[in-house]
Amino acid sequence: MTFSTETYRQLINDIKLIYPGREAEAIAELLVEHLGIEKTKMLAGSPGGLNTDQSQWLDNALLRLKNHEPIQYILGTTSFYGLEFIVNAHVLIPRQETEELVDLIIKENSELSESQKILDIGCGSGCIAISLKKAFPQTSVNACDISPKALEVAKSNAEKHHVEINFYEKDVLHIASIPGNCDIIVSNPPYVTESEKEKMQPNVLQYEPSQALFVSNQDPLVFYTAIIELAFRNLNPGGKIYFEINETKGHDVEILMNAVGFNKVRIIQDLNNKDRIATGIKYG
Repeated sequence: MTFSTETYRQLINDIKLIYPGREAEAIAELLVEHLGIEKTKMLAGSPGGLNTDQSQWLDNALLRLKNHEPIQYILGTTSFYGLEFIVNAHVLIPRQETEELVDLIIKENSELSESQKILDIGCGSGCIAISLKKAFPQTSVNACDISPKALEVAKSNAEKHHVEINFYEKDVLHIASIPGNCDIIVSNPPYVTESEKEKMQPNVLQYEPSQALFVSNQDPLVFYTAIIELAFRNLNPGGKIYFEINETKGHDVEILMNAVGFNKVRIIQDLNNKDRIATGIKYG
């Protein structure tokens, strides 16, 4: 099969039946890149060629897209903070807001030393823990998750990026303590309430792990309450906690952190001007 400019335009039009214009174009670019076709040469009039396996893969990818499966799961990888991560239906697809969380931690903690420790609670694909280990190779990084399947993905990503991270399976709602006190604890816990499901797209609802996304309407701060208390017990003096939060719960999370005893609590907005990160410091 010859993959020409006309073929590429038809691919975009097919995807536009599922996704809006710019998103369709971005997905088409990812598919073309995955197939090893140089887009600039193709658009300049030098069509690429697809063998039978590649043609079948592309047809199958389009079918999966029409069933609302995320492009990241179809490709099996996604980009996060300049790194490529393996992803599948056992882990959330990393978002831009989480990149902002990682970026803030890196910018605010350039002084981390070899003896200091980082813990990522609810690590999923390992994108936060691995990005921080790459930024702070001298530190000890631990990461936990309730899902053994997610931990398999996280371990594969750690091997892919040649970093040593201690992974362990834990339910954060039932952790009494953690191995050794930490200097930074970070978490992107489930924070989407059941009532917010109606606002979400089918590609999220049908494919991403609900256990990592949703909390009940009756107790939307259950994970924050548990992690804040755990962190206060297990952070070293001067240690910091960082959360990704539901945009509607910033004030509530701030109250919880102040009540436990965290100082300099801040609620930080993301690039879309929504409350997205909570952070505080443990003194004494």
